[in-house]
Amino acid sequence: HVQLVESGGGSVRPGGSLRLSCVGSGYTASSACMAWFRQAPGKEREGVAGMHVRSGTTTIADPVRGRFTISRDSARNTLYLQMNSLRPEDTATYYCAASRYCSGNYPHSDGIFWGQGTQVTVS
Repeated sequence: HVQLVESGGGSVRPGGSLRLSCVGSGYTASSACMAWFRQAPGKEREGVAGMHVRSGTTTIADPVRGRFTISRDSARNTLYLQMNSLRPEDTATYYCAASRYCSGNYPHSDGIFWGQGTQVTVS
């Protein structure tokens, strides 16, 4: 069983930066893909950035490409999302996810684990 705990959210002005962290415990070594998703009020959850753990290849969603970076520290079992040049439309609850299966560079819905989410507000 994998447990994921996000942190680093908060309130920031447009143009500001935040770094989200997701600490994994349990059988995190079995995670083949990890990712950050977000969900704004009244909208569906969307993928923001995904990573294939073994190869390190990443996928960044179009709305955040060039502004957000996903990275991982395997020694610390921590996934990061560096968010720069934040915009009001980036306001959402951000979730970390992991699965032993992949869909591209995103965790497959089969066997996916979710964190509890961390709020990011840009205004």
